[in-house]
Amino acid sequence: MAEHVDYEQVGREYLERRQLKRGAAGWVLLAGLGVSYVVSGEFAGWNFGLAQGGWGGLLVATALMATMYTGMALGLAELAAALPVAGAGYGFARRALGPLGGFATGVAILVEYAIAPAAIAVFIGGYVEALGLFGLTNSWPVHLACFALFVGVHLYGVGEALRLMFVITAVAVAALVAFVVGMIPRFDADKLFDLAGHGGFLPFGVAGVLGALVYAIWFFLAVEGVPLAAEEARDPARDMPRGILGAMAVLLLLAGAIVVLAPGGAGSEALRASDHPLPDAVRAAYGGDTPLALVVNYVGLAGLVASFFSIIFAYSRQLFALSRAGYLPRALSRTGRRRTPYLALIVPGAIGFALAAVTRDGALLINVAVFGAALSYVLMMVSHIVLRVREPELARPYRTPGGVVTTGVALVLAVLAVVATFVVDELAAGITAGIVVVALAYFWFHSRHHLVAAAPEEEFAAIARAERELG
Repeated sequence: MAEHVDYEQVGREYLERRQLKRGAAGWVLLAGLGVSYVVSGEFAGWNFGLAQGGWGGLLVATALMATMYTGMALGLAELAAALPVAGAGYGFARRALGPLGGFATGVAILVEYAIAPAAIAVFIGGYVEALGLFGLTNSWPVHLACFALFVGVHLYGVGEALRLMFVITAVAVAALVAFVVGMIPRFDADKLFDLAGHGGFLPFGVAGVLGALVYAIWFFLAVEGVPLAAEEARDPARDMPRGILGAMAVLLLLAGAIVVLAPGGAGSEALRASDHPLPDAVRAAYGGDTPLALVVNYVGLAGLVASFFSIIFAYSRQLFALSRAGYLPRALSRTGRRRTPYLALIVPGAIGFALAAVTRDGALLINVAVFGAALSYVLMMVSHIVLRVREPELARPYRTPGGVVTTGVALVLAVLAVVATFVVDELAAGITAGIVVVALAYFWFHSRHHLVAAAPEEEFAAIARAERELG
């Protein structure tokens, strides 16, 4: 590795205080976790791509992001089966790119998962206010209730949390299926191209496709978090590939149906700036409120809750892994009696509540999260390619179809996504870059001198280094 690191020896009790609950999730729960991460993006956010690129631009952008995420999911399925650690993307990059590359990847992932709940909390608060629930005129009590309640459930136990998440997600997916079925009779191809003053398939040209990429990501954003549950899976070698690819299959079907039927039933113009595109699509298609519009409206809140709930799991496991290995303060990785990392749940939750309550800017927060995600995609795909080339003999219970060609395509598209996020929101990109720079400075001046050799990700890297030296 290019950078020098120093390890500190720890006693056996160090890892005993940092144990997750093994065998808590099979592949069905893992697939549900993957869908849950993403499902809020099916209800809202993607439609702003209509304003950027028209329906054709959004369709092309969605196809490109579907290709990227599918290639990435196939690559991560291989990596998660071969290296089943709670650090997931950080662990893969640690093995392939060394401590600095691993930490940079972990920080980018942590930015995505720590900021996204704050954004979703803002959206939940807006939804509650729009529905007139509880007579609220300010959303901060909703933000507080969300973090307190769902962090509390995760503190109680991972098995219980994942099962509750699965139920909420199933309700949200059922509402999406009902929406799709209900919009089929109202589909009219002419409505796809009714954007005021901008006709044609690509009214804004290639630039419109680039602008729409950021919003097409919402159909799939965070599905890559499934491998974060590797240390809590029953059989990681079998369950991780099935879980992430099963989730991806469901998301591809939902994205394809929604991007066609929502604007095809309501019109692109009606949805281009909507904060609640699915219920608004039903109202536009049917000429007013209907039972289906009410169901989709209320269950849209369940979709937001499902993503909020599951991403709490993701940020806690990423923070747990980085802390356990010494990259971040070690106290953050301690687990309680029920084998849950309590500080890794509570600390980002408190920060997320503060961000939601103070900024109340869900769009900015989600764009920060998207930029962090896109950066991590680039590093994870590079990691897959490096490990395929450098360690061809690594035991791989699952192998990515197409190998480095598949992840190479995903890598090119991930780079394009990074460019698109910067073009669409320079402020969000700058905030993310600033966080990453500060974190890397912390690594360079402090944590690289205090790493924990016994952490699983570091042990994997040490074994690989020893094998290369023997070879």
